[in-house]
Amino acid sequence: MNVVLAKTDDGRALSEAFALARPRLPGAGKVADTRRQAFEAYERTGLPHRRIEDWKYTDLRTLMREVLPLAAAPDAAAFNRAAAALKLHAIEGVRRLVLVDGVFAAKLSDLSNLEQGLTVRTVREVLEAPDAAPHAQLFAPDTSNPMVALNSAMMTDGVVIEVADRVALKRPLHIVHIASATTPAATFTRSLLRLGKAASATLVESYVAGDGAKVYQVHDSLVVAIGDDARLDHIRLIEDSRDAFNIASSVVTLGAHAHFNTFGMTSGAGVSRYHATIVVSGEGARVETNGVNLLNGRQHADSTLYLDHAVPHGTSREVFRAVVDDRAHSVFQGRIMVRPKAQKTDAKMMTRALLLSDEAEADNKPELEIFADDVTCGHGATTGALDESLLFYLRARGLSEKEAQALLIQAFVGEAIESIVDDQLRELVIAAAQRWLAARG
Repeated sequence: MNVVLAKTDDGRALSEAFALARPRLPGAGKVADTRRQAFEAYERTGLPHRRIEDWKYTDLRTLMREVLPLAAAPDAAAFNRAAAALKLHAIEGVRRLVLVDGVFAAKLSDLSNLEQGLTVRTVREVLEAPDAAPHAQLFAPDTSNPMVALNSAMMTDGVVIEVADRVALKRPLHIVHIASATTPAATFTRSLLRLGKAASATLVESYVAGDGAKVYQVHDSLVVAIGDDARLDHIRLIEDSRDAFNIASSVVTLGAHAHFNTFGMTSGAGVSRYHATIVVSGEGARVETNGVNLLNGRQHADSTLYLDHAVPHGTSREVFRAVVDDRAHSVFQGRIMVRPKAQKTDAKMMTRALLLSDEAEADNKPELEIFADDVTCGHGATTGALDESLLFYLRARGLSEKEAQALLIQAFVGEAIESIVDDQLRELVIAAAQRWLAARG
């Protein structure tokens, strides 16, 4: 039986928007064909909804409703707004790589005196170059995820970072996504990081809004390849406008004895979803994933992690904390796959949610799929309120109720934040968490 999918008005509008955007999208020939195929893959599903298991708790047809048109290329005024936002979110000692409304901003970025063994290019120049090898890696993410497929079709820019074998970067790399458009619009970016054998680097990603940017959508994707014996420390900070949507994904592949330590904190955006796929493809690799959601108002934040142990002797640890106030909604979905050949795998996952109001909601869904018999695996999930006896203890020693709550919340999220190795970056994250706590009513 042939099934014909009828396009909704939103579907037709997006098809027309894709056609209009084609001249602005880098790459021709096979790249253009790949974009078209990716868009067709997206059209077969459209915005994901609750009947798709992975999107059960984050129905974009209800929450987002439509994909906004592609943001216009930033003008001088947009770059000025972005520069002002950058000052508020500057980090000392890092190498900044700035994307404004989905376009690489060379004047706001720091590309001077690159360390030997470090190469930084824009996605636009890579896709317009004849070398097809980076093209294949940029389009590597699985297009069965409709939002990744849409990102593949519409990506305008990003950065391609390569670190040569045995190179240890002294300065962290900081990719800053700045939304500056003052009218509703969407940005589509994708970045690629390749770490050579025995190399090491720290990558920070920030998502922020310029003055006047409120209703916007961020569609971002990151592809990472970590070579044998290499290490990557990764930090994501979502501080978008409360009227913004942030839909992001990452695909990370680890070689033998590689180490991936990642931390993410969401305190901004009205609706956000981060889908990470981490593949342990080399023996003896180690993964540490840590995350914190700090939510209030009507925020909705979804962290979905898929960890694939494909070979023996892999180790993974997942720690996730959510603090949910008012009518906010936190989602954590963690799935660990242990394949038949992945003997001696050691994998553990723990998620905890702290509800600060009667209307706050947290959905935790940890899963294990184990097809090997010589493994050590476990998972757990808890949801609860602040301990009244501890609150009483702290208040009896002179702290106000708000101060006592803040102290307990800091302790609650501290285990995840302590995973950040760099002292300066850890203090930066602690300061961001303290700002969220101070802003509570």
